[in-house]
Amino acid sequence: MTGWARSPLKSAAAWALPYWTRGEPGRETPSDLFRVLYLGWAVALTLKVLGSSWDVSWHFKWLRDDLAPPHLINTVGTVIVVALTIVHGYTGYGVDRTALRLIQVGTGVFLVAVPLDLINHRVNGLDITSWSPSHMLLYIGTALMIGGVIRGWFVGAPEGRTRTVMLGALFLFCLENTWFPSQHQEYGVFGIHAWDRGEPYAEPILLQFAADQMGRSVDRNMVVAFSLPAPDYLYPVYATAVCMLVLVLARLMIGRAWSATLIAAGYVAYRVLIWPLLMVADFPISAVPFFLLGAAVCVDLAFYIKVPVLRAVVGAALVTAGSYLSLNLQHTLLDSPPLANTSAIAAGGLLLAVWLGGEWFVQRYRLRGQPTGARVSATATP
Repeated sequence: MTGWARSPLKSAAAWALPYWTRGEPGRETPSDLFRVLYLGWAVALTLKVLGSSWDVSWHFKWLRDDLAPPHLINTVGTVIVVALTIVHGYTGYGVDRTALRLIQVGTGVFLVAVPLDLINHRVNGLDITSWSPSHMLLYIGTALMIGGVIRGWFVGAPEGRTRTVMLGALFLFCLENTWFPSQHQEYGVFGIHAWDRGEPYAEPILLQFAADQMGRSVDRNMVVAFSLPAPDYLYPVYATAVCMLVLVLARLMIGRAWSATLIAAGYVAYRVLIWPLLMVADFPISAVPFFLLGAAVCVDLAFYIKVPVLRAVVGAALVTAGSYLSLNLQHTLLDSPPLANTSAIAAGGLLLAVWLGGEWFVQRYRLRGQPTGARVSATATP
């Protein structure tokens, strides 16, 4: 190791070692340490997003490989996550009890899901669908982990623009994780188009493996079953009832007008950015969920209603209408996964239920927007 490399490492160690003391969650956290801890979370979650974005595209082209580059990027992010979880748990810095519990449980669920997913692939082969139980455990673990990070930042960060921007970024990470399984249908649609053009994205070895697993020949019906294994109603119902809940919670906790729309726009912009990068690198591309913007605008419009229960009732109807109308418009003008408009009533009912639950949860645990922003302390735990 060169002297130039040793010097920054020595400086970092000299700065960090005094903080390595045993403590209970909620202890007073120095501002510089707090910033470094949450910068670490931002880096870890960014690596997770980059890895997962490439991962879906990769699996529509190549036969599965545990050491594929997208998995390695995710692994680096996971290592940082585990390190941060240990630091929070041992020192008690940067989190209250609730935040620490969520981070630890979420990280634990994720780490348990990884070997379960590997075993699942060994037993069941490709398991290409994003909606399998082992895959869902990965998303659930990540969601709990990000929820803990959001909680820690919410109660510990000082008031100001940085606090608001970082809170929005964390909800953007949460939205990406929640939306992730829906990408299967978004990539699947373009996979079918590529087959119909006579230029399939999937390599012959992947197509043959999938066909052998299904017990059929390599033909269009097999490609459709491989690309769109989920029922048509799942995509719009999940997007409307589950993903919109993330934006509702973001709007409640950030407390700023149009915050839900800005988060949705950030996610859509990211998907637009990686689209040409994947195409240039000769990887499969996907339908971009532009319709998310229409639904997000409806979330923000609903917040002009100040009565929580009335806001949830009107908002659920408004967002459901906005989501399905925007999805139909995208399907007509661009492309989208298959539509199932008859599922709108079920999606609206589910959204109403989770919206009411979100309003209660935020009020019960004092998470409504623009809190005092006091530093983390033992009294911050509800």
